[in-house]
Amino acid sequence: MPTPLDKDVRFLHAVLASSDDCIKVIGLDGSLEFMSEGGQRVMEVQDFETIRGCPWMQLWGGASKVEAEAALAAARAGNSYRFQGPASTAAGNLRYWDVQVSPILDANGKPEAILSVSRDITELHAGEERHRLLAGELNHRIKNLLAMVSGIVNQSLRGQDEPLDMMKRRLSDRLQALAAAQDVLMMASRHGADLRQLVEVVLAPHRSGERIAIDGPSVTLSSKCALAMALALHELGTNAVKYGALSRDGGHVDVSWRNEGGEFHFRWQESGGPHVTPPQRRGFGSQMIEKVLGGYLGGTARIDFAPEGILLALDTTTAALAEG
Repeated sequence: MPTPLDKDVRFLHAVLASSDDCIKVIGLDGSLEFMSEGGQRVMEVQDFETIRGCPWMQLWGGASKVEAEAALAAARAGNSYRFQGPASTAAGNLRYWDVQVSPILDANGKPEAILSVSRDITELHAGEERHRLLAGELNHRIKNLLAMVSGIVNQSLRGQDEPLDMMKRRLSDRLQALAAAQDVLMMASRHGADLRQLVEVVLAPHRSGERIAIDGPSVTLSSKCALAMALALHELGTNAVKYGALSRDGGHVDVSWRNEGGEFHFRWQESGGPHVTPPQRRGFGSQMIEKVLGGYLGGTARIDFAPEGILLALDTTTAALAEG
């Protein structure tokens, strides 16, 4: 008949086998003496006898090795120690562990061995890392957005002779263009926005019939470049509706871009509108497009006030479009 001790042993064995924690007994000299069945499973150990007696420190490297040494020293002194760090399984798969190291005391209360309980927290660690990356990306985008808003406000309120209500309306329209760009960025991945989608969203209020043609391959813009492009497209679209090709029946705008051997070329070409004459004074739109757009996208942006219609030529590198 099984004794209570036999039942306790079976129960303890079942607990150790079912637990996904890696439970180890380590000698005071740092050698592995025992590893639970569940621990062998998560550590991908096929036969514990092949690693019995090996130094526990061999499992760790880098900063984690320093922590493991401190944990052993603490346990030998009769104290517990906890740390987190990466270590590979016996099969060579890198995992991230939460480790609790404690002394096993003898009848006199002195350490005679060391207990190590390691829990695989790889998925939790990866989630925390994704959170840190997303938080950093959000902070980066907010800084870009605030810098752009500051520039819009300063330029919109500087040297304008128009009435205050007109000035406020222009400022509101420009901010709404940025808001549209933010919507595109939110729908896209954290890596940036699709250029075609951005063009279509920003120019949607001006697209009546087939008067705006959009053509170009798939291109991803960083958040900074997307904001600058959105504002430039808003300025060009608004100007085309008020004074350019879209202000007259039969007027047309061609928006196109292409990649050629690492070079990126973007064109806004108006045709069929009123005769164009170069302005006497460069306003916010042309200044922003030529200076800010070119600078943000790491290239050159030029506006040609040709008699047959305004032409914007933006030339940069494909790599610059993804730079944050």
